[in-house]
Amino acid sequence: MPETRKSILRIGIVANEPSGDMLGAGLMRELKKRVPDIVFDGIGGPLMESEGMVSLYPMERLSVMGLVEVVKHLPGLLSIRNGLKRHFFASPPNVFIGVDAPDFNLGLEKSLKRNGIPTIHYVSPTVWAWRPGRVKKIRASIDLMLSIFPFEVDFLKSHGIPVNYIGHPLADEIAPDADQMVARRSLNIPSAARVIALLPGSRL
Repeated sequence: MPETRKSILRIGIVANEPSGDMLGAGLMRELKKRVPDIVFDGIGGPLMESEGMVSLYPMERLSVMGLVEVVKHLPGLLSIRNGLKRHFFASPPNVFIGVDAPDFNLGLEKSLKRNGIPTIHYVSPTVWAWRPGRVKKIRASIDLMLSIFPFEVDFLKSHGIPVNYIGHPLADEIAPDADQMVARRSLNIPSAARVIALLPGSRL
C-alpha cells in the first residue's frame, strides 16, 4: 500500500533573518539524519531552502529592524503572519518551530497552540536580561523552548516554561583546541598585533 501524506512527518518552521536561516538549516539537517523523509514548510532563507524547505514567502520580507522600519512594514508583516495561520490551520503540521524572531513568531505560535498544533521555539528570547514580562507570553505560546545557553534553563523552568538545553551551534564549528598562531598566519596578522573582532551577526 503506498505511503500516505499523513504518515510523513511534517514540520512548520519560520526564520526571519540570516542567523535564523543558519540555525534553522542546521536543525533541519540534524532532523533529516533521524527522519530522512521529513518535510518542512513555512519561511526560510537560502540555507533552509537548500535543505529542502518550501518557503511560502521570501524571508527578506520579514527582515526588518528598528521601530520605524517595523511600523512602516507592519501591514505586510501582519498579512504574512495571517497567511501563515491560514495555511497551517488548513493543513496542520505535526509540530511548528519558530526560530528566534520572538516578536513575529510568538504571536504565530500562540494562535497555532490554541488550535492544537504543538509549538516549539528555538533560541530563547533574552527575558533574563530585559522585558522579563514576556515570560507570560512565552508560557502561553509554546509547548517547549530549545535553549542554546545553559544558564537559561533554570530561569525558564522557574517561570513554568518547559525547556531543553541543546547547546550552541557554534560549539560544533570552533575547534576546542584552536591554535591562535595558525589563525593569525592564515589571515596574515602579525603575532604581536592587537586584534579587534567585529561580529555583526544578522546586522548585515
